[in-house]
Amino acid sequence: MYRGGAPSDSGAGKEAAGPRGGPGMRGERPVPVTLQTLGTGEVRVTVPALGNVVPRNLVTVRSRVDGPLLEVRFTEGQAVKAGDLLARIDPEPFKAALEQARGQLARDAALLKNAKLDLERYKGLLAQDSIAKQQVDTQDALVRQYQGTVQADEAAVKSAELQLSYTTIKAPISGRVGLRAVDPGNMVKASDTAGLVTIAQMTPITAIFAVPEERLPAIRKRLREGRGLKVEAWDREMKNRLAEGRLLAVDAQIDTATGTVKLKADFDNKDGSLFPNQFVNVRLLLDTLTDVVTVPMAAVQQGSKGSFVYRLGDEGKVSAVPVRLGPVDAGKAAVEDGLAVGDKVVVDGLDKLKDGARVEPIDAKAVNAPGRERKRGGPGGRPAH
Repeated sequence: MYRGGAPSDSGAGKEAAGPRGGPGMRGERPVPVTLQTLGTGEVRVTVPALGNVVPRNLVTVRSRVDGPLLEVRFTEGQAVKAGDLLARIDPEPFKAALEQARGQLARDAALLKNAKLDLERYKGLLAQDSIAKQQVDTQDALVRQYQGTVQADEAAVKSAELQLSYTTIKAPISGRVGLRAVDPGNMVKASDTAGLVTIAQMTPITAIFAVPEERLPAIRKRLREGRGLKVEAWDREMKNRLAEGRLLAVDAQIDTATGTVKLKADFDNKDGSLFPNQFVNVRLLLDTLTDVVTVPMAAVQQGSKGSFVYRLGDEGKVSAVPVRLGPVDAGKAAVEDGLAVGDKVVVDGLDKLKDGARVEPIDAKAVNAPGRERKRGGPGGRPAH
């Protein structure tokens, strides 16, 4: 029986000399693998979570008066600043109401002025004992009555001016406007619940996510120490980091149904990479371990007894070594037990390995190099002729 182009052992304890080996070497060819020497590095302790992007402020712009919508001065999806003109409602009815209020104020102010002059004359006549004191008191009461009327008229003028100002609708906050709900020419009312348009504040922006309740003590400890917690937002495939921000707030209660607590993070979002209601993968950075032995996750295998790696030993053979791993970050894990600095572990070619197998280290960069098959042999692993 032949395996891989080299003769197999014909009996226990027998050695075979094949085309590639002499006495003392088994006929079974070494397995080509890629090795990596372990060293020390930094590993971030992160808490993964799923989150949704939420605007810092979300405002529905509504009309505060009733009337026909004359014009819309914004483009859907446009970025606006607080105070920018958004729309105008027909102001003519409100201008007429203002003029009416001003006229009433002028009339009552004239009556008040005349009443005050009469009161001064009556006081002079009373000093000469020409009229009764009751007539002076009556005139004084009339003056105070007109003063109250004028105050009410002044308030009516201010109210009319305010109603007129509401015909010009301005952006209450800076942000991005959505799709308009009303077209010019339609009647709008202050009671309309849909409003004219919504404005979402995009910079800064927030994300809400939930973490397991057992993580809460560590998070609160960091916050009590005054050390801010960094938060990263990644896309759905965890390929691109969209933004980096900081933890803003922790909810006041734990959700007993899910055993999680909600957190809110804040992002500058100056490049607009985050959008309201967008789904993101969140990574909350709790700590950073320094100078720890790290192993690539590509080398870690799972067995019935837990995690293990194939470590290179003597005579070019590998052995399955159980390992206890710590936090995982960026494709590498902190090693708590089982490996040391300088150990060489297999990171590629694991599918053909078993405990005690002989391996042949190869350069990962040369795996697909032109002419490699000719150097190693023809099809089936046989020497090329």
